[in-house]
Amino acid sequence: MHRSGSVILFLLVACQTSFAQTSWKLEKDKNDIKIYTSELNGSKVKAVKVECEVQARPSQLVALLLDIDAAPEWVYHTKSAKLVKRVSPSELYYYSEVILPWPVQNRDFIAHLTVTQDPESHIVTVDGPAVSGFVPEKKGIVRIDNSKGKWLITPAGREKVRISYTLHVDPGGTLPAWLVNMFAAEGPSHIFEQLKVQVNKPKYKNMQLPFIQD
Repeated sequence: MHRSGSVILFLLVACQTSFAQTSWKLEKDKNDIKIYTSELNGSKVKAVKVECEVQARPSQLVALLLDIDAAPEWVYHTKSAKLVKRVSPSELYYYSEVILPWPVQNRDFIAHLTVTQDPESHIVTVDGPAVSGFVPEKKGIVRIDNSKGKWLITPAGREKVRISYTLHVDPGGTLPAWLVNMFAAEGPSHIFEQLKVQVNKPKYKNMQLPFIQD
């Protein structure tokens, strides 16, 4: 059950969608990664928030999030991640399928990623709501259509950023809400530990994006 629950939460973080919430309960604080959960009206599934600091420039982190092909390298149990449409250097659509342990069916989704930066505070916002269309639904895979989340990336000193990531997602199908909620503090911590390593690989280390001011 632990393995199943953790994989479900990895799926939730992989959605990278758009959401905001204010009332949070700290569930886990380990390796400088804080995990919070929150009850939401009208939903049995809790919202999740992750806060941490990463040794990287904003451009590095945004480059990683927009590198869709690399998602299977650091987002646990991602079977595939493929670019569907690139609208501009700071906006794209992508498709991803996530492996869940038998007998749970795999999930898939299409996300619409957009990146903006406040010209005064230099805070970067990455939104990526799950959207419908683009890729036909596949037999034996449950499509996620309802998810909201947001990345806030705040400069925090020389080559350091502070991340606040919030999300709420309906994983679809017959997964019981209690199973998802039970492991709400477990899955995200593993992903963010991998993110800290991945973002400092050479291909991101020297990245400078024209639409991001570091």
